[in-house]
Amino acid sequence: MSVKLNPQAVSYAKRLIQEGKVLHDEGHWGEHNPDSKAENAYLEKHEYGEYGNWHLGLDAEAGEDTKGRYKFPIGDFQKIHRDGLIAAKERAAQQGYHDIEQAADKLLQLVDNKQ
Repeated sequence: MSVKLNPQAVSYAKRLIQEGKVLHDEGHWGEHNPDSKAENAYLEKHEYGEYGNWHLGLDAEAGEDTKGRYKFPIGDFQKIHRDGLIAAKERAAQQGYHDIEQAADKLLQLVDNKQ
């Protein structure tokens, strides 16, 4: 898989963090990660590019207008989740996507320094 860092998502996340649109949730990202129904509801009202703003990874091999193009979700389409950033960082490290791991870490630091 040719997953690369999605710079647009990083910029978007930074802006949301600066605006205070962050959930400092404690727990497991699996409890907060939007399910397929929530993703589909979001896509009924938004373009795939906007959907991509919520994902740190971009799979260039997947079709442009597919959910499969976007990897490493970090929010619920309203706010960035601290546990989403942690999950993205850990999964990216496990899978060898160091650019995504580093971006998630920097965003996590921004969240923690903003408190």
